[in-house]
Amino acid sequence: MNPVIGLDISKEESHGQAFLDRGKPYREIFHFEHTRDGLEILLQVIHDIEHESGHRPTVILEATGHYQSPVVQFLEEYHYLFFVINPLISNRLRKTNLRKVKTDAAGAYLLGELYYREEFEPFKKRGVQLLNMRDLTRQYESFSKMCVQTKLQFQAVLDQVFPAYKGVFGAMYANVSLRFLHEFPTSSSVLEVSEETLKITINTLLSSKHGRSERWINERVQRLLDAAKQNPFQQTMYASHLINLKILISLILQYQEHLSELEQTIDALATEIEEYELIQSIPGIGPKIAATILAEIGEVDRFDHPKKLVTFAGIDLSVFASGKLQQHVIESLNVVPDSLDTH
Repeated sequence: MNPVIGLDISKEESHGQAFLDRGKPYREIFHFEHTRDGLEILLQVIHDIEHESGHRPTVILEATGHYQSPVVQFLEEYHYLFFVINPLISNRLRKTNLRKVKTDAAGAYLLGELYYREEFEPFKKRGVQLLNMRDLTRQYESFSKMCVQTKLQFQAVLDQVFPAYKGVFGAMYANVSLRFLHEFPTSSSVLEVSEETLKITINTLLSSKHGRSERWINERVQRLLDAAKQNPFQQTMYASHLINLKILISLILQYQEHLSELEQTIDALATEIEEYELIQSIPGIGPKIAATILAEIGEVDRFDHPKKLVTFAGIDLSVFASGKLQQHVIESLNVVPDSLDTH
C-alpha cells in the first residue's frame, strides 16, 4: 500500500482526506483546528492509517504562506514526510473535472488523488538564517512603501504650511531637518525667535556623529529666515495642518529609525553568506537587492537546473507561436533580457 493524506489548509483550520492506496479513500473527510488539541486529531488519523496499512502515510498540501506553518512544524516535529506543492498544479487538475466544485473537502480529496498522478519531491526545509533574512527583507520592503506614502502626505501638508522650507537643509528628510520642523512648523514661529536661538536649536539637534561647522549652521539659519520671510502662508489658518504635520514628521522619523535597524540586521546576516559578495559583482546589484535575492531564492541547491530557478523567479518567458506571429515573438524575446539587465 501507498497511503497518503491530502490536507486543504485554511486560516486556523484544515480539512483532510486519507487514502490507503490509489482510488481507496480511508473513512470520511476529517477536520481539525491549528491548535495543539486539533493537531492531535491529525496525529491520531496518521496513526490509524499507519496501523491499517502498515506504512507511514505521506502528507500532501498546497503552499498557503504562513497559514501552513503550524501544520508543517507539527509534521517536522514528528518526522513525517510531506510535500508542499504549488497551488497552480492542483488548480490544473481541478479544471479537468466537469463539475466545478471548490470546497475545503473537495480540495483535500483532490490533493490525495493528485499524489498518485504526479511525482513530487519532498519538502526541503530552508535554513533558519535565510528564513530570518527573508522575513526581514520583506518587512523592509513593506516599511519602505509605507514610509514613501507617509512622505507624500507630508509633502502635501507642508505645501500648505511652509512650502519654502524644502530648500533650507538640502536633505529634506534628514534627521535634523525633520526634528527642527517639528519644533518650528511655521514661518511665524521661526521669525518670533532670535537668530542665536535658531543656531542653538540646530546645533542641539545635530547628532554627535554628524556634527557641522559653525559656518554650515549660519548658512542654514540665513536660508531659514529667507524662506520664512518669503512664505506665502505667514499665518496658518487651519490648526489641523499643524497637527497632521507633526504626526507625519513623527511617523517618518520612526520609519527611518526602523528601516535603519532592519538594514543593519539584514547586512549582518547577509555578510555570513558566501554568495552575498559574489552576487554584488553583477552590475546594478547592491547590498539591499543582493540580500533580497538570496533571501527569496534560499538554498540554490534546491534547484537541479538553471531553468527551474528562472521559473521560480518568475522570469520564464511564455512563447506564443501562430503563423507569422512566431517571428514577432522571437524578436521580442531577444529584446527582453537586455532590458532586464538595465534595472
